[in-house]
Amino acid sequence: MSDTVRIDKWLWAARFFKTRSLAQDAVERGKVTVNGDKVKPARAVRIGDVLDIDNGSDRWEVDVMNLSEVRGPAPVARNLYEETDKGVQRRADTKERNRLYREPSADIKGRPTKHDRRQLGKFSSQE
Repeated sequence: MSDTVRIDKWLWAARFFKTRSLAQDAVERGKVTVNGDKVKPARAVRIGDVLDIDNGSDRWEVDVMNLSEVRGPAPVARNLYEETDKGVQRRADTKERNRLYREPSADIKGRPTKHDRRQLGKFSSQE
């Protein structure tokens, strides 16, 4: 087994992203850093590297423990990394903050429905 793996392959194998192309896009947009540096998708990741990963829904800070180029079951993927104490604390703080104050726009998904448009019409006609 090689002692390095492309970062986009590793992120996909560790199940941070559903597809390898999503992992590649995240790396290109700067959502993934290796040891604090922005990298390209072909960057080799090594055991001991610290990754900061923002996959859209969560933000992770992990230590690379093992390498893999293939996507396996979730229990195997969890053995590829170990979350840092700082990352665990940050995610707990974010979860608590979201529990205490829910962003009003979090419930809105996509375009308004017919029902939503009618409700908006009622509000605007009452003025």
